[in-house]
Amino acid sequence: MDISGKGEARLAYHDGEYEVLSPGAYVVCAVSGAHIPLEALRYWSVDLQEAYATPAIATARMQEKGLTPR
Repeated sequence: MDISGKGEARLAYHDGEYEVLSPGAYVVCAVSGAHIPLEALRYWSVDLQEAYATPAIATARMQEKGLTPR
């Protein structure tokens, strides 16, 4: 575990908020692999527990999985 908070964070995604399970500076986009700084994280799926770098990526992933964005 990276206790410095400079590596990848582990989060639990909820409606409108997330919970930090393991501290870090970023999460990884589930589709593109891009590092998303926590302060810039805006798009995620509660159902899939995944983060996304852009709204277009989030929408495409929801459509791919047959889910409706919340």
